[in-house]
Amino acid sequence: MTETATSWKLPVGQFSPKDKGSISYTTVAKRWPTILTQIVSTLSNEIHHVTTSKESESEASKEKIEEGKEIIRSISELKHDMGRNKVLSPIEDDGGSNVDCYNEHLKALDGTDDTWFTAAWLFAECYLYRRLRTYFAKTKHWNQFDPFFTQKADTYKSSSTAIIHLAKSLKKLDGEQDELLQGYKEKGSAMEVVFYEMMQAALWGNATDLSLLVDLSYSDLQKLQQLGSASQAEQAKFILRNDLEKVWAIVKNVKNGRVDIVLDNAISQLYTDLILADFLLRTPCVSEVVFHPKDIPWFVSDVMPYDFSWAIDSLADQTFFAKHTEGLEQEDLDILSALSARWREHLSAGRFKLSVPLDTPIGKVTDLGGFWTTQHPYQRIPEKDPKLQKELQKSDLVILKGDLNYRKLVADGKWNPTTPFDTALGPMAGQVNLLSLRTNKADPIVGLPEGTAERLDKEHANWRVDGKYAVVSFSQRTQ
Repeated sequence: MTETATSWKLPVGQFSPKDKGSISYTTVAKRWPTILTQIVSTLSNEIHHVTTSKESESEASKEKIEEGKEIIRSISELKHDMGRNKVLSPIEDDGGSNVDCYNEHLKALDGTDDTWFTAAWLFAECYLYRRLRTYFAKTKHWNQFDPFFTQKADTYKSSSTAIIHLAKSLKKLDGEQDELLQGYKEKGSAMEVVFYEMMQAALWGNATDLSLLVDLSYSDLQKLQQLGSASQAEQAKFILRNDLEKVWAIVKNVKNGRVDIVLDNAISQLYTDLILADFLLRTPCVSEVVFHPKDIPWFVSDVMPYDFSWAIDSLADQTFFAKHTEGLEQEDLDILSALSARWREHLSAGRFKLSVPLDTPIGKVTDLGGFWTTQHPYQRIPEKDPKLQKELQKSDLVILKGDLNYRKLVADGKWNPTTPFDTALGPMAGQVNLLSLRTNKADPIVGLPEGTAERLDKEHANWRVDGKYAVVSFSQRTQ
């Protein structure tokens, strides 16, 4: 019998904090409380700013202060319930999307596996960020406030070394266009080599994941972002599955095609996504790149429409990086300004597109934005959002970035590591040309050669979760 979207059921278990030796347990016990504490700190700073401003006695300011204090009380109560393993409560209707899907899931649990330390990790983590959104969505003055934006901005500023390095690399291509195009379909062509390098930059760019690296300093983050050619060659040794040759075999035969990028983190990872997209537009293969953001603040550092515009515009601000990085030369700042102008032109011409309007407010319900912030694994796309599936099928290549996208691709399942990638994809296998770029920061993994997991278990105990290793997994469209 042919498998259908409605008949598909995950044939293996899902990861859960019930396993106290897993990263899912550590996440609930340590990482989430840290993130909640950081949100409270951010709100307290904002409230202090309003309190000490000239307008502090206005009615609007007083209302904002009281609303902010109420959000802090709600988050403190949430943190208290989390620490005591309380039952996950229904999400209040805040006028936004996806309230019903979370509450229906909670009802279906029927009193089993419905607490912070017993619920499936993927559901509970998505639920957490959707519930946090409600606290802000129900207010008048904090409705469009992103509690993670300051962290995103500070880390972006601190990433100038890697940002400028990649900008210079891209600029070098301006004078090498003819050489790149010459025989680009041939094995080992210059275009093929640069394609692999750009893909590796996009892959390792997701080392900057604020929801996972909450304790690292800016200098640590900069070290993770060194993306020179030498380090890329070294990093390639840590890609446990690498399907880039299969991807290039598809892409090089496309003419004026479309690539979709399902975005993950903002900051330098979004920047590497834009660098990759810019490079693809320089080839005869691609004439349009569509980016898919999140509709609410999500997993600390994920891209929303505002983050997308802000990241591009900030490159044109001559003071943005200069204030935070010593030794920058005017030439460096000019290269970034020119890059910003180039990307703005791509947006104006339709070569860069967002799947939702650029000015979409936080939490606004859109046709193509809501699925990414549900709890559903991507096997459910054909069933739950056929309109999104049809949109993705217009693309010649769909790239999904980062660890969470990978977890959703494989349903956060406890698969045998040798399970074929297409098997784990279930109903999504064969629907689109699908490429996952993922550095390993969680337990689920599939598609590895026989014996690889066992070898790494002995050589590097944390290989599944510490971000040192990666997988580049491709599923080819067959329908």
